[in-house]
Amino acid sequence: MDESKINFSLNNAILEELDAYTKILNKDYSEILKEALEDYFDKQQKMLLEKNLDDENAMTNLDFNEFWDDLDI
Repeated sequence: MDESKINFSLNNAILEELDAYTKILNKDYSEILKEALEDYFDKQQKMLLEKNLDDENAMTNLDFNEFWDDLDI
């Protein structure tokens, strides 16, 4: 993806906070946005993995005894 073609907008409150943090942390805008997005993506990935695990567990809701009671070995 060509990075120069990505367009987005931020509201004034976010821009003011971003500006303040660039000064407080002595980082540039790109670095702060990169770190924030990496953190966001990590959190979203964890949420998706947990949701998938919950969905998988919902499909296999038999406990140990229920599973083995119907099996003849």
